Amino acid sequence: MSRWTKRLRSDPAAWAAAGILALIVGGALFAGVLTPYDPLQGDLSLRLQAPSAQHPFGTDHQGRDVLARTLHGARISLLIGFGARALSVVIGGLLGLIAGFRGGRTGFTIMRAADVFFAFPSVLLLIGITAALEPRLSVVFAALGIVGWTEVARLLRGEVLSVRERPYISAARALGISEPRILARHVLPNCLNPLLISFSMGVAGTILAEAGLSFLGLGAQPPTPSWGQMISSGKEFLQTAPWVSFFPGCVLALTVLSLNLLGDTVRDALDPRFSRGGMP
Repeated sequence: MSRWTKRLRSDPAAWAAAGILALIVGGALFAGVLTPYDPLQGDLSLRLQAPSAQHPFGTDHQGRDVLARTLHGARISLLIGFGARALSVVIGGLLGLIAGFRGGRTGFTIMRAADVFFAFPSVLLLIGITAALEPRLSVVFAALGIVGWTEVARLLRGEVLSVRERPYISAARALGISEPRILARHVLPNCLNPLLISFSMGVAGTILAEAGLSFLGLGAQPPTPSWGQMISSGKEFLQTAPWVSFFPGCVLALTVLSLNLLGDTVRDALDPRFSRGGMP
């Protein structure tokens, strides 16, 4: 039995997180089946109706079903969360791999570029990029992917610096094997665990960042359903119709919590130096 399977079987929190995340993903995939309402079509005669059998999450200020918008909004948040984080891992992993293996001026240039990114708070950098361009989901996706590469590059560079000094790398070089082949067949496979850990631990933060940008009006634009945008549009009705913001906020919180718990489980399974809570 693998270490991952053992860790998962002995961790009820991970099982609960996986179950919650599966429900949210299933709701996003089958949103059109689970609710008959159009997330974009409103009916002012149904404006700000409290939760009921017909509208379990109530309706918003334009008479749109909050449950339908929450489920369809999950598609955007999950797609950007996983996709943008994957882009960060690919960019950062490639640059970290080159910086660690080549070293010298190439490695110095890459890491100084990372330092420039680190000099700016990531939130302000994201706001600056999205505000400078037309606010839309493609811009948010690219911005989140680009801003997140630096930590991945630093992490992988440290691993590569250790791997490149091992005897089998020296033997491959002595045999005249090309550098790209050494990187692909000998270095990268021994550095996959840090990349998987970085990906799993970073998805939740990416989803939160997307929600924050949408809350500020720099992400998904109305009437496109997005958790951050839904929370923002409902803040004016917190006293009279709190369900407009409450339900998408709860689903966002559950998604982030589940991803963080699963990220901890992946880290614990792939890196035996750490236990729950990050203590050695």
